[in-house]
Amino acid sequence: MEVKKAVIPVAGLGTRFLPVTKSMPKEMLPIIDKPVIHYVVEEAIASGIDDIVFITGRSKRSIEDYFDDSPELENHLREKKKENLLKIVQDISSLVDIHYIRQKEPRGLGDAIYTAKKHINDEPFAVLLGDDIIVNQEPCTKQLIDNFVKYGRSTIAVEEVPQEKISSYGIIKGKPIDDSLYTLDNIVEKPKAEDAPSNIGAIGRYVFTPEILDCIKETASGVGNEIQLTDAIRLLNEEQMIYAYRFRGQRYDTGDKVEYVKAIVDFALKNKDMRGQIEEHIRSKQIDPGSSPEKKDVAKKILSK
Repeated sequence: MEVKKAVIPVAGLGTRFLPVTKSMPKEMLPIIDKPVIHYVVEEAIASGIDDIVFITGRSKRSIEDYFDDSPELENHLREKKKENLLKIVQDISSLVDIHYIRQKEPRGLGDAIYTAKKHINDEPFAVLLGDDIIVNQEPCTKQLIDNFVKYGRSTIAVEEVPQEKISSYGIIKGKPIDDSLYTLDNIVEKPKAEDAPSNIGAIGRYVFTPEILDCIKETASGVGNEIQLTDAIRLLNEEQMIYAYRFRGQRYDTGDKVEYVKAIVDFALKNKDMRGQIEEHIRSKQIDPGSSPEKKDVAKKILSK
């Protein structure tokens, strides 16, 4: 029951970040000096994954370039004797075995995952969405894999969702087993808040048995005229029990502008070389006579972390 393969769908158009995503994948947006997708790949590796399949689209070539060798840059750094930077660049291209499959048209998350069927080869696998960064000493994907190994059933990561964002998530109905684990009764894609079965939403981490791929194949177009993964999960749940796991960690939905900025600020404050200057900048805004009480309150919360 080892989970050694992961699928990372990165074929989305990133419309929430237009116009920058017109020419740049949202997964390549930087968190200071590393793109979002780098953190996602690092989480997969730290969870024991050694084989990653990216599901890409027409405008995602820069992701392939990022994880590839860069002879010209490496030679330049070598000539300039910038050994530290050279090691960073070389390490990126040797992180893990990476493969690329192109989704020919944007037909939804379920369809994107199904394109990896031949590569999965009837093995259990993880799915990590390319715009979620989750920070925790034990990676979120590792937590799901541990639950999968224990119970032998597909496990999806969930968290409480603010009322105003319920319509953006797949919302579950489940029976609690303990404080962090549920058996899944149902999952509904992007319901209205008043129609939602709970406020517990699925986020961008999953571990599946290979049967999910057969369920995706049987799934008709749903919300947005796309093949929805939540519909396939519901089909799989009719055949075998699925678990929902309330993961431990801090999640940043970097596909959301506010969450993206929060991630940059938090990562900067954790950087010992940057923290002092960032704190000084925030304090200067906090005591600015023109600052609103709301802005001052936000600054206090940031500096209290």
